[in-house]
Amino acid sequence: MTSDYDIAVIGGGLVGTAIAYGLAKAGQRVALLDEDDRARRASVANFSLIWVQTKGLGMPEYADWSRGAADLWPQFRDEIAALTEIDLAFTRPGGFHLCLSDAEVEARSSHLSRINAQPGMTPLPYEILGHNAVREMLPDIGPEVVGASYCPLDGQCNSMRLFWGLHTAFYRSGGHYRSRHRVQSLAARDGGFIATTESGAISAGKVVIAAGNDSRRLGAMVGIDAQVRPQRGQVLVTERMKPFLHYPTITVRQADEGSVMLGDAIEEGDTSLAVGTDVLAKMADRARRMFPGLANVNVVRTWAAQRVMTRDGCPIYDESRSHPGAFVANCHSGVTLAPRHALTLAPLIAGSHVAAELPAFGTERFDVSTVY
Repeated sequence: MTSDYDIAVIGGGLVGTAIAYGLAKAGQRVALLDEDDRARRASVANFSLIWVQTKGLGMPEYADWSRGAADLWPQFRDEIAALTEIDLAFTRPGGFHLCLSDAEVEARSSHLSRINAQPGMTPLPYEILGHNAVREMLPDIGPEVVGASYCPLDGQCNSMRLFWGLHTAFYRSGGHYRSRHRVQSLAARDGGFIATTESGAISAGKVVIAAGNDSRRLGAMVGIDAQVRPQRGQVLVTERMKPFLHYPTITVRQADEGSVMLGDAIEEGDTSLAVGTDVLAKMADRARRMFPGLANVNVVRTWAAQRVMTRDGCPIYDESRSHPGAFVANCHSGVTLAPRHALTLAPLIAGSHVAAELPAFGTERFDVSTVY
């Protein structure tokens, strides 16, 4: 079969676009098949964090993968800026997980200790700080902040510019973006693949399924069990403020243009995109307790979106055993892992080395059963 493209990437969110850029950069003829601006993509739900300190419980390889991604971010930022002149507003001052009770501090300390105690784990640098030590670095915290964990490896960026920068870099590297191409069916044919979309059929020698929560449906068509589920998250954005928060926290961060983002919602089982005032009120109250200066600030935007969560919370990268050339890539950390996806994963896909080089992230880990 003569293919239209070397590789078709299904999904134009942060994960798919980063992979597509990496493939185009490597000289592949790439089609990026996307829906339209109404797509329920997880990219609109992200919090712009480049986060390491919470990753890897149950899979030390994920901790190393995330840490390596954070280390690649300066190179990645410079590469995107050189190609597109887009500033991703990347900073890496370290990040905080603030706690409002002794019980929260104890739970946080236990969680990080368990991560570091895993066999094969590269020790994660972190500190558990009391109120006074946190206040030295975050002078605007309120008296209810009992303590925090701090990790110097964490950072942040402007995720809207990241999304724009990746799409621009993909285009300038020779990639072909295809909007209104939601894939309805996917099939192997004559040594390649046919993706039937709402705007016609696309043929490619290989295919990468990076379609978020739709990956399970598409993966089943080529023998891949992509065990993902939606998890609703809600975000509040305030009016612009004078700079006061120079470190990101896991639930409150100040963007480079001055607005403050609040994101403290994890809602399992709710697949709607409606915002809930009860959840938003709890988020706002918790943020106010952390930073009392937010009490009288106006909220200018709020939204809900669906995160992409795998069964164990760790990424899935694999190639189909029954349909070689069909790959899957799913995770909920598209911002943190963008450099890994573009600079590491994409070349492995081009060379069909994903399963050999990244075995811990394969789908077969979900097939393991415990025998008593």
